[in-house]
Amino acid sequence: MDKIKMDILGLSTSPSSGGAYALILNEVDGNRRLPIIIGTFEAQAIALELEHIRPPRPMTHDLLKNMIQNFGSDVEQVFINDLSEGTFFAKIIYEENGQQMEQDARPSDAIALAVRFDASIYVAPEILDEAGIVSEGEEGDELTATAEGEEKSPEMSKLERLENELQTAIDTENYEKAARLRDEIQKLKG
Repeated sequence: MDKIKMDILGLSTSPSSGGAYALILNEVDGNRRLPIIIGTFEAQAIALELEHIRPPRPMTHDLLKNMIQNFGSDVEQVFINDLSEGTFFAKIIYEENGQQMEQDARPSDAIALAVRFDASIYVAPEILDEAGIVSEGEEGDELTATAEGEEKSPEMSKLERLENELQTAIDTENYEKAARLRDEIQKLKG
């Protein structure tokens, strides 16, 4: 089965999507991008790992990684293999007792695990043909075409990133870090 290798370009917020985020995947050997709408929790899980931020207690995807490793397995790759009625489907491909296994998953959860295992991310060519966006500019340019026809930035702004980090610090009861982040956010806003 053909697979196209992707990497993570970034995350962006969408004001009209009720707090959801767009995860932007970038074709490694091409110029197409694939936006996938994901929830706040999953976006936070991916962003924390990409930014190498370690919460004081394991978050859900960290716990899953620890359990997978404790069972002697390793996530080898994530494969976004289907798109049906606007919903993406993925498989986590892992090794168990020397045998390659697959587990159905939401792309957001699969990618949150992939970044923790440094596993490759692949997309089926027909999905990239159907939902991909041809990028004509540099990586820092805005994406101007999405499924909803809205403009989306490929990266979270510094303020959005700090606000996400603040929420994580509060959720993990790291109040010292939360106070520092709050002050930094106020400086940016002020």
